[in-house]
Amino acid sequence: MEAGEPPKLALIVTSDSVYSGRKRDEITPLVAERAKNVFNLVASRVVPNRVEEIRAAVLEYSKIADVILVTGGTGVSPRDITIEALEPIASKRIPGLGEEHRRRSYERVGSRALMSRSEGFMVGRALTLASPGNPDAVKIALDILAEVVEHCLEDIRGLGHNKPHHS
Repeated sequence: MEAGEPPKLALIVTSDSVYSGRKRDEITPLVAERAKNVFNLVASRVVPNRVEEIRAAVLEYSKIADVILVTGGTGVSPRDITIEALEPIASKRIPGLGEEHRRRSYERVGSRALMSRSEGFMVGRALTLASPGNPDAVKIALDILAEVVEHCLEDIRGLGHNKPHHS
């Protein structure tokens, strides 16, 4: 990310039903619309709920994006394997992102939010957030990322502790 340029965002939608064409992709257009004032959406892809495909997409996008949003696969069903796909390729966990996602979701949907395994990671130099795949959860994820991206990217590049931050 060059000074003055918006952070580069990559989107990975994990969904067997969208991947197979049984369901329409609502997430990619939503992210493209909501992200345009904050991020530059540089790549997006729909993948099935398969560890290898999620991992490959994240690793590929970590080379071109500052931020990766992975939607879907964060619940507790046997098909929800996004977190398991990300953990081995991440250099750091950022638990506050998932905690904040659950807090904001709880305000909207109550105790169902506690079943979310939303989680933040560092994969390469990309801030990566795994979010539930429903549209409301994705909106929350984008809001959180927009709030933290500048500070996080400064920290990643070693610039974050040299200047005051305003929250």
